[in-house]
Amino acid sequence: MSATVLIVDDEKNIRRTVCMVLEGEGFTVEEAASGEEALARLPDIGADVVILDVQLSGISGLEVLDTLKRPGAVDPTPTVIMMSGHATLADAVRAVKAGAYDFIEKPLDRERLIVTLRNALERHAMAREVEGLRALTEGRWEMVGKSAAMAALFAQIAKVAPTRTRVLITGESGTGKELIARALHRESALRHRPFIKVNCAAIPPELIESELFGHERGAFTGATARKKGLFELADGGTIFLDEVGDMIVSAQAKVLRVLQSGEFTRVGGEQTLKVDVRVLAATNRELTAAVAAGQFREDLYFRLAVVPLRAPALRDRAEDISILCGAFVEGTCRENGMKLKTISPEALQILAAYQWPGNVRELRNVIERLVILSEESIGVGDLPEEIAAEVARQARPPTVLDPFELPAEAKSLALREFRDLLERQYIRAKLDENGWNISRTALLLGIERTNLHKKMRTLGLSRDGRDGRDD
Repeated sequence: MSATVLIVDDEKNIRRTVCMVLEGEGFTVEEAASGEEALARLPDIGADVVILDVQLSGISGLEVLDTLKRPGAVDPTPTVIMMSGHATLADAVRAVKAGAYDFIEKPLDRERLIVTLRNALERHAMAREVEGLRALTEGRWEMVGKSAAMAALFAQIAKVAPTRTRVLITGESGTGKELIARALHRESALRHRPFIKVNCAAIPPELIESELFGHERGAFTGATARKKGLFELADGGTIFLDEVGDMIVSAQAKVLRVLQSGEFTRVGGEQTLKVDVRVLAATNRELTAAVAAGQFREDLYFRLAVVPLRAPALRDRAEDISILCGAFVEGTCRENGMKLKTISPEALQILAAYQWPGNVRELRNVIERLVILSEESIGVGDLPEEIAAEVARQARPPTVLDPFELPAEAKSLALREFRDLLERQYIRAKLDENGWNISRTALLLGIERTNLHKKMRTLGLSRDGRDGRDD
């Protein structure tokens, strides 16, 4: 098993003995005579496992262990095996509680050392694999963009994230409000604590209080055991109240109490519980209008909106579309084990010109579909017909009826006849714009398809002697 091991002991003979044993087993071995030296060299060594003596000259092995286990102290974090010839059982317990993999006594038994080391390396490999999977998963929650709107948003996040202040994130559906919440948590001191998401719109009104605050056994039919609520599970971390504007008023009152005092009681319980959580909230509703309509508590609104952040719509950051497309293509190919595909410049141009009413969520879904269904490169022909047609329609100049182009006899027409003439020209112009597609033209005119057919017959409209097509 190829791996790098760092031996930390202030006794040279012990370091030499352990080094000979491990090198004989094929390990790469480094040495450090003190805790200070070990901490200084670890970033360059990149050790997989550290075998660390408890009693060292200078800082102790337990202090070194505490330092290594601090988030971000050493990347990647090595697995630690503690050793000592004079330690007590209490020292061993403390070491394991502090994050050591195991504790072995001196004089070291060769077989025990090798077995412990191999087991530690297996655990280290699994931990690295988990970290890799976590990084892959968290990559789905990364925000990308270089537009002015995103630059301003990133600057706001950088200021707000390190604080514990409450944030209300607003914006249209699909703009990435959850991504903002996750970024606020990831860049805060709570990043290694729980991040609990609550979709307030997805929980039935009769269950939301139980979900948020938990319940006691027998609190209601089906409550066969005590259950912790999501606020309790988020204790010490962040809770994200998504679609908070859809929360029922009775639950709003309890949430307000938690924000004010950190206290709540489970449904059916009498004991007051206390939690310390950072609350982030998001909504696509205009909460000020909901407050005015009596649908949302004004005091809760002001508690939540200490710092308001708005997620920009995709149409307001069109310059980011090509970057997003590249990121979504790469992510979809990686997740599905596919060779990386490309998007032609012409296809990107059409995608960038589309208005994206569903925002980033719609773009992600479209790109995923294109990656799955296309060949090596995504071209214009692969794009959804509705997107290409809408962009083409927007690119055409609007039809302007010039009254001076009307026939001279139009000036002598009665009002009804003049109106029919204008209506005939306008409908024909719209039919021409849409390739005489009856369904699409009727949709743009705001009338039923059967009504358009009737008007065409009445006005004598046809293309090459026939009515328009319905496809």
